[in-house]
Amino acid sequence: MELIKDIKTIYNNYEIFTTEILVASIRTAQHVIQSAIYGADIVTVPPKVMYTLADHELTKKGLEMFLKDWKDSGNSI
Repeated sequence: MELIKDIKTIYNNYEIFTTEILVASIRTAQHVIQSAIYGADIVTVPPKVMYTLADHELTKKGLEMFLKDWKDSGNSI
């Protein structure tokens, strides 16, 4: 991940680069977060890691509340 940080710093130092930074071989949710913090433009994320990013207690609670509110509203799609 330090390489991504270094590449972004170099690109920022010289405004002549128009290249975007693509981070591949992501293996953990923390790699996705670090890539975003360091300024990567694109990350390729396997489904397992993507699900891990969404698997959070507050996300689950919010989804439960939304689904309950939707059901209570009487609307349907």
